[in-house]
Amino acid sequence: MFYLRKAAYYRRRRIWFFIPLIYNRVMLKHYRHYYGFQLYPSTRVGRGLYLGHFGTIIVNSNAVLGDNVNLAPGVVIGQANRGKRKGIPTIGNRVWIGANAVLVGDIRVGDDALIGPGAYVNFDVPERAVVVGNPGSIVSYSGTDEYVCNLAPSEFHKLKS
Repeated sequence: MFYLRKAAYYRRRRIWFFIPLIYNRVMLKHYRHYYGFQLYPSTRVGRGLYLGHFGTIIVNSNAVLGDNVNLAPGVVIGQANRGKRKGIPTIGNRVWIGANAVLVGDIRVGDDALIGPGAYVNFDVPERAVVVGNPGSIVSYSGTDEYVCNLAPSEFHKLKS
């Protein structure tokens, strides 16, 4: 995450910070291959992103991830190139996405949603919904109670008070 944030910072600064940009992008690429994830500097990522385990995680470069999103191995957050859901997903805050889940298209995943392992989601997910299966279906509205771990400090104190 350090090199991801540094590369994004220097990318916004343009010409004067060319050498730090190159260095941070090279380091990001090194760690991307070392740990097996594809997360680009242009991806908008909130505080507290948690990658639980080693494994392939693919996130589209234009995707938006909210605060305290947990991604398990095998997750794909991708783009749909045709149809009525043409576009890229937007993920809300405190969302838990299970292993091998696939989220594609111009969809919105609400805050505190839980996407189960192996789910294929190509529809909008309301807040606190639990989605399982392929194709995905909403089975309850109990949300991510106790699933999301490693909350960013300011968020953690808001929830405890």
